[in-house]
This record gives sequence, structure tokens and C-alpha cells, in this order.
Amino acid sequence: MTNLKAIVLPFYQKALTVNTETNPAEVLNTILADDFVSEGTVDNKNKEQLIGQLSFFWKMIPDLNWEPTEIIESGNQVIVRSKVTGTPNSPEGQFFGLPTDGTKSFKTMSIDIHTIKDGKIVKVNHIEDWATALKQLKS
Repeated sequence: MTNLKAIVLPFYQKALTVNTETNPAEVLNTILADDFVSEGTVDNKNKEQLIGQLSFFWKMIPDLNWEPTEIIESGNQVIVRSKVTGTPNSPEGQFFGLPTDGTKSFKTMSIDIHTIKDGKIVKVNHIEDWATALKQLKS
């Protein structure tokens, strides 16, 4: 039986969380299926679009940390609840339209449902509480 958690954990530890040992594009190209889709609240992203977004996040939030706090396996799916923290530095207002200068941090939560097929992540349905993050950064 495949350890699905072992397939999903690098998504958080090596791609979403900024670190000096890995590159998000290399990690995601290894663990995501070619026909991968990221289904968010408003829009969907393919593999290349997600890689681009994460590369941007790594530059804008240099201490971004995505820490899984609960992981549940069910069939070919893995549900992950995470604590997300970071200190955005985007004076141009590129963090959801909010100018930031690297002096305020946020702590929020995300929930993801990963679908695994043939040892790769084929889909992730996700929701992040960005409204709470923005409220913390504005105060």
C-alpha cells in the first residue's frame, strides 16, 4: 500500500515553505501529475501556473511557512489542515492589493484535499483564510 502522506508532505515542507535546500519548481515537477489541477475558491490553476505563483510567493514572503497540523488519509485522498505564517514584503501592493514593508506578519489556516493517482498528486481542492491574514497585516 502506498504511503500517501509521504507523497503529499513535500508539497508543504519543500514547495510551499520557503527554504534553502529546495526549489519549488523542481519539487512540484516531481510530485504533481502532468495534468494536475489546483481548484481554489475562485479559479483553477494547472501545474505551470501553480509553480509560477509559488515562485512569486517565495520572493514576496521570504519566511513563508506552511506547517501541516492535521493529516487525514481516506482512500486515494489526503486532507491536510495547516498553519500558514509569513511576513510579506511587497511595497508595491502585490499582496492582495495591500502594500507591505516586511514589518507585520500573519498567521492563518488552510485546508487542502489532495487526490493521488499513480503516486502523483492529480488534484488539490484548497481554501486559505487570506481574509484573516490581511486583517492582521492591516492592524
